[in-house]
Amino acid sequence: MSEGPVLILGARSDIGMAVAHTYAALGHPIQLAARNAQDLEKAKTDLEIRHQVSVTLHEFDVVDLDSHDGFVETLPASPEIVVCAVGLLGQQENDEQDANAAVLVMRSNFEGPANILGALANRFERRGSGTLVGISSVAGERGRATNYIYGSAKAGFTAFLSGLRNRMAKKGVHVVTVLPGFVDTKMTQELDLPEKLTAQPSEVADAIERAVRKKKNIVYVKPIWAIVMFVIKAIPEAIFKRMRI
Repeated sequence: MSEGPVLILGARSDIGMAVAHTYAALGHPIQLAARNAQDLEKAKTDLEIRHQVSVTLHEFDVVDLDSHDGFVETLPASPEIVVCAVGLLGQQENDEQDANAAVLVMRSNFEGPANILGALANRFERRGSGTLVGISSVAGERGRATNYIYGSAKAGFTAFLSGLRNRMAKKGVHVVTVLPGFVDTKMTQELDLPEKLTAQPSEVADAIERAVRKKKNIVYVKPIWAIVMFVIKAIPEAIFKRMRI
């Protein structure tokens, strides 16, 4: 039996492309969705030649909510698995002063991803099958001064995925929340990341594939992050508000 299509939202990202290669290697047709999708023609050709699978390109803007239903309708085949790798880190100090920049971060990490996954969930529910994977962040587990705009958006997305998973549990649709922690990507290249806490995009992709296959619900790509965030969440607020971590 042939493998079903995998739709990757935010396919231009390092994580998105790693996910594409992971699933293409397993024989899945790949649907790459991103802004300026035509720029992914070389990536499309590489995937097709390397893995001998069908790859299609799809124009997608996560913050253009009005386009989402139309985008889903134009897909050449209904995906079996959807991975939302969309994200915008932003710059905390700038976003604190620039309302438009802050809104873009919030919409890119919460409102847009939630809206498109909600639209796909409705279709999967009617079909009675499918898997939706949302890449959130440990930054959403407790607001911190250094990234609370990004973190608050991810907190909203994590809560959305939790509720969607609860809704879909008896509908044949699996919802996965992925919490990568630090990832060595273009988005984080200006940051000094601790090696032991930092994953490679290929590690995130492998974690996603395992979670989908084994029907896991919430996944820390590096298990140490579960411990780190447990400790951070346990710090009393009176102490936490005097810290900068």
